[in-house]
Amino acid sequence: MEYRKLGDSELEVSVIGYGCWAMGKRFWGDDVDDEESIRAVHRALELGITLFDTADVYGMGHSERVLGEALKGHRDEMIIATKGARVWDEETLEVTGSDISAGHMIKACNDSLARLGIDCIDLYQVHTSYEGAPIEECAEALVNLQQEGKIRYIGVSNYSVPDMQRHIATAPLISLQPPYNMLTRGIEEEILPFCIEHNIGTLVYGPMAQGLLSGKYREGATWPESDMRHNSPRFQGEQFERNLAAIERLKAIAQADGKTVAQLAVAWCLNQPGVTVALCGVKRPSQIEETAAAAGWKLSDDELAQIDCIITETGAG
Repeated sequence: MEYRKLGDSELEVSVIGYGCWAMGKRFWGDDVDDEESIRAVHRALELGITLFDTADVYGMGHSERVLGEALKGHRDEMIIATKGARVWDEETLEVTGSDISAGHMIKACNDSLARLGIDCIDLYQVHTSYEGAPIEECAEALVNLQQEGKIRYIGVSNYSVPDMQRHIATAPLISLQPPYNMLTRGIEEEILPFCIEHNIGTLVYGPMAQGLLSGKYREGATWPESDMRHNSPRFQGEQFERNLAAIERLKAIAQADGKTVAQLAVAWCLNQPGVTVALCGVKRPSQIEETAAAAGWKLSDDELAQIDCIITETGAG
């Protein structure tokens, strides 16, 4: 496993991060099993993965509770990252909005600590911003939580450059968690350069584009209504066909190095300037075994150019 320093912190994190969204079960189909999730966490530890990223809204607390079970006896081996800001209805379990006010973030942090069964969260992240968000108030609240010893470091997720500028004017920020993969590259123009300039680490999520870049899907594939891919344009119609055509060509690049297209997707992210960690979603041990092998794979300039060409020529996205 390869390790990198996360922003301006003392955290040395594995470049492959364990994404715990599927662990929450909701939106990821009906084949997620809690015991298998725990086995997958323990297998990740054996492979040298140290960073585990969850959020209170993943399964409306379920992901944090399962991760809390998995970390028993292993806390010293793990860097635990979670997020707060989402608000949901306790009866319907539907997300109703976001709130980064001081009161909400303090309560959310305390609730996450209780579900995880730990005394301190290594990286506590603001899950999102929104129009009119009290970013400065939120930042001050997180500093107070830090001073109380409830969190070690502060991060944010889905923040724009202006959002981050407002935050760092009030409180330290060591990381950003944005979406990023071969097909989703909106952060390249402004966000990644800003993070590099300000020594803010990036934990990119979705490196395999919700499993699309895993290479396991074929034309005609369908998903149950409980799966978010059921209504995603990326997985439907002509766009899905274009994406599959790109993946077939990407496989040749991966196979030339004895790798899979899933490993290529993860390695591509880790070879981009400014990227610290690729957060890979996991349902079962075999998945983390495959993605962990992408660590340390240095892609050549020619391979990176070929990938860009394939994405452009096929219209993948």
